[in-house]
Amino acid sequence: MTWVGRWKNQYGSIVEITSEANGRIEGTFRTALADSGFYGQTVAIVGVHQGNCIGFSSVGSSATGDRVVSYTGLLRHQKIETAWFVVSDKALVAAREGEAAALKSVNWWRAVTTNVDTFERTT
Repeated sequence: MTWVGRWKNQYGSIVEITSEANGRIEGTFRTALADSGFYGQTVAIVGVHQGNCIGFSSVGSSATGDRVVSYTGLLRHQKIETAWFVVSDKALVAAREGEAAALKSVNWWRAVTTNVDTFERTT
């Protein structure tokens, strides 16, 4: 089995793995979600794989702060089933309802978002 190729998740985001040599993953990630801090960017990914297990990460920066995303998953039935974690340095925060939000550093418990995605090979 090869990891190299283009993989699309249920939202249309694309992971393109260009190298899998020596257990190391390299490629790019582009999100399809407009509310993502990575939207509009193609970011480099690096990671590792062993057997049917894979993990890869990326970093990015935008008007809403710095962030890192990590995907960890398993290949099952020609799909990569992943759990992901995004850690963001800052968020838009308003002091009260109706007031303008400002970019502020967030506490650790607000800095982490997690969910799951399924990627299917497209090429």
